[in-house]
Amino acid sequence: MEFAYSKRHAELRQRATELVKQLSSYEDECEWNGSLSPESRQSVRAIALDSGLASMNAPVELGGAGLSWLEQVVVEEELGKLTNGLWAAVWRPTAALLLASTPEQRERYLVPEIRGARFGGRAVTEPTAGSDPRQIATTAVRTGGGYRISGEKWFVTLGDIADYFVLLAVVQPDNAPTMFLVDKNLPGVECVEVPRYTHQFAFAHPHFRFTDVEVGADAVLGTVGGGLQLSQATFFEERVLVAAHAVGAAERALTLASDWARQRVQGGDRIIRHQLIQAMLADSAIELALNRTFVHQVAWDIDRGHDLKTLNAKVAMAKVSATESAGRIADRAVQIFGGRGYIRDNPVERVYRDVRVDRIWMGTSEVQRLVIANEIDKRGISGLVHFAEQGGS
Repeated sequence: MEFAYSKRHAELRQRATELVKQLSSYEDECEWNGSLSPESRQSVRAIALDSGLASMNAPVELGGAGLSWLEQVVVEEELGKLTNGLWAAVWRPTAALLLASTPEQRERYLVPEIRGARFGGRAVTEPTAGSDPRQIATTAVRTGGGYRISGEKWFVTLGDIADYFVLLAVVQPDNAPTMFLVDKNLPGVECVEVPRYTHQFAFAHPHFRFTDVEVGADAVLGTVGGGLQLSQATFFEERVLVAAHAVGAAERALTLASDWARQRVQGGDRIIRHQLIQAMLADSAIELALNRTFVHQVAWDIDRGHDLKTLNAKVAMAKVSATESAGRIADRAVQIFGGRGYIRDNPVERVYRDVRVDRIWMGTSEVQRLVIANEIDKRGISGLVHFAEQGGS
């Protein structure tokens, strides 16, 4: 076993660290304005392109960075140290496109997105379909040359900058859940609302209404009826990265809090010498180290092609553990800063707000626990709590 960064991993981590330093200069703008100006968006896009880390999940032959899962996690942990959702500036194509796109779809959507010329928003969640995508009500009715799509989508990821959507709809009359590629400029596509959330975010998650939107037969991504499988594949990828982000966010909060505790004097001594502060710092360091180790292990397992069903449960474990731990660490960090930790000028306060959503999106903590428990019911605990053997399963 080797528990150390290879030269390759260390180099990627350093590149990501430099990228974070550049992007962090936009945190204040996003915090006070609620978003980024068009000029700043162009700047962060150029920074991401120059880093060579954009589209890190895309194959090299298509213009991506072609990073392994473990390499992506190393980078994403550093990006997780950014507040205000600026990590999203380092874009990646939607997994469903990589898994199921035709050559024509790749040229029209995927390759331009890898180059930063197009962006896709994920349109899955609906007013009555959140954690359970089987409740999707958006319909796609067959026409002579394609489909007519009608429905409403909430929390459309990066919907403000997207120029197309990866949209889940139910093909009628078969009730077949299917993914579609839908251009944003088509007649019948309407942005209904841009909600304000607890945290400020560099990019928006608007609500859209689709009214009799006409698309061709070539808009189907994958197969008719295969939409739920593609959706789950996408969530699998995102859950790994959310866990990695949470580890990075927790590290930033803990670093800031420990630095403050070493210099802040109260009661005649630096507060890091006060036992209750020491306990909070120690508990946070323990949780951070354990979650980083497990998230790296899960990524390593994915790279080696271990059993997919067990991996799905391990990814759920990583997401629950890392995101809930990040919430606790951020909370302690605010407490250590006292009143200063409750001021929005303080990045600790921003991390505190930022990490709350990680326990909700891409599958709530409660749903992830069901995934884990179902794996235990079907195959026992061995695959979840022991190291896998070399060579996969």
